[in-house]
Amino acid sequence: MPLKGKQLSALGIGSMCAAGVIAAVRKSRENHGQQKHYVPAERAVNLGSLSAAVGSAPPVVRDVTYERILEARSEPHNWLTYYGAYDGQRYSTLEQINTENVERLRPAWVFQFSPIGLQAGESTYAFEAAPIVVDGVMYVSGWDGWVWAIDARTGQELWRYRHEIPFDTPICCGNVNRGVAVAKGKVFVVSLNAHVIAIDAETGNCLWDQVYGDVRAGESATVAPLVVKNLVIVGSSGGEFGVRGHLDAFDLDTGERVWRTYTVPKPGEPGSETWPADGDAWARGGGNCWVTGTYDPELNLMYWGTGNPSPDFDGSVREGDNLYTDCVIAVDPDNGEIRWHYQYTPHDVWDYDSNMTPILFELDGRKLLGHFNKNGYFFVLDRTNGELVRVAPFGERITWGEIAADGKVTPKIWAEREGEPVHVWPAPAGATEWTHTAYSPKTGLFYVPVIDVGANLTLRRVEFKESLPYFGADPAVDKNMQGFIKAFDPSTGEEVWRWRNETPMVASVLATGGDLVFVGEPTGEFNAFHAETGELLWQFQCGSGHHSSPSTYSIDGTQYIAVPVGWGSWVEGFAPEMAGAPHGAALFAFALAQ
Repeated sequence: MPLKGKQLSALGIGSMCAAGVIAAVRKSRENHGQQKHYVPAERAVNLGSLSAAVGSAPPVVRDVTYERILEARSEPHNWLTYYGAYDGQRYSTLEQINTENVERLRPAWVFQFSPIGLQAGESTYAFEAAPIVVDGVMYVSGWDGWVWAIDARTGQELWRYRHEIPFDTPICCGNVNRGVAVAKGKVFVVSLNAHVIAIDAETGNCLWDQVYGDVRAGESATVAPLVVKNLVIVGSSGGEFGVRGHLDAFDLDTGERVWRTYTVPKPGEPGSETWPADGDAWARGGGNCWVTGTYDPELNLMYWGTGNPSPDFDGSVREGDNLYTDCVIAVDPDNGEIRWHYQYTPHDVWDYDSNMTPILFELDGRKLLGHFNKNGYFFVLDRTNGELVRVAPFGERITWGEIAADGKVTPKIWAEREGEPVHVWPAPAGATEWTHTAYSPKTGLFYVPVIDVGANLTLRRVEFKESLPYFGADPAVDKNMQGFIKAFDPSTGEEVWRWRNETPMVASVLATGGDLVFVGEPTGEFNAFHAETGELLWQFQCGSGHHSSPSTYSIDGTQYIAVPVGWGSWVEGFAPEMAGAPHGAALFAFALAQ
């Protein structure tokens, strides 16, 4: 299934950066001289030569290599890659901020910007990124094609970049971007109109720009790139428009495409027997990889979650299990080959994408993968071969079907007759959305943000037309809703503690060595919980709802917690009562008050 770079030349990749996308920054020469304080002594460079440059950042990313990302957890003062490390745990060993002093946490700085452009709507925008931090410089992306370099001590903007996005780009669930990757002096980001872009980390200038999706067909891109070896790996979005999902790998130096792997097999390929033998349902089958994967360097395997089949709700036009939709796929980063897969929801007709993070951890000497699925079940797999180790429910109410201890899936509720609604839990937003669970190797627990809301599904058969939505039903989400943060023990699958909220929890969780769990609420509160007991220890109202991924870092012995704040995206799917709530557009950094 993987295609090599030369085979893809006909797909229309371009290497020229668009003109006019770089904007000057408001940065004084005097303030820029303060950058000499950023870099730890072991990697210190002479930054004095930069003091005369307006709109530049120190060269801290030059030394970010694959080997250094491999050892990211040995640099707890940094947040070098999307999840903090390749394992996806979203855990930091930093412990200056802890259960004894977290009540002294206060805002250290706030970075704000204003949404612009023509993609805005009641619930379209959301600030979903995870800030990357390298030796005192933060790199973060926003909606509408924005990327910034920021002084991580003060919040001062160093440079900005913007990729222009056509106003008519078709999108399913929000004008959003989940973050950037950094390596070898470059910042990598995707754009809503399906470009992958390399930006000079010092100047903010575009270095190369490649198209990897067809917006005319409804493809888009929202994923944070993953750097593995000398490759930048990205996934596509657009399953709700009847596209065929794929992963793409690019040479990080040149931008040349190295391979492409489709997540829906064509006739004759392994897995094609799970699609109808006649017709071309496979060609518009969905299965997009729109959340960043994880990586085990010892096994040399990446783990990517795949999205729902298309159309989302009408299974009559795609009889069969529909591989590799709603799966985790283990992919060889060198050539894109799928080594094994595990399908969480065969023949999905409830829109239960399985893009939620495949979190890598060890237990009793065994290499395992933990995954909390939209279908309401917590899975533990052997990541060497995909064998099911344990499955247990974590959703509050599950009526669509049940999954037995041996992994057998028994559906119970689906929309059978056109025009007749059926009610199902969880709603299409799932028992957890894309936002990330955290795992603490210190406590041995997973911390998952939970949604508890149901929906009526009404089957509406629709003929496929390129670039138009291809759902197959009208979902109507309940207004009665609640949410939780729950802690689970992977050795038993049992819940250890829970914290209930009046609204669904739809922001990523961060766990730290200070025995703390951080997560934001849709109503704007940013919370710190005791990792062992679930006790709420601290809270700050940020003025807008959370739908992003906090990071933590330190500079000169001061630990910071950074969280983008900005409510929006697919609000009607997971919290319809909060559609139109304050959007916000800010990045908060918190530190202990002295």
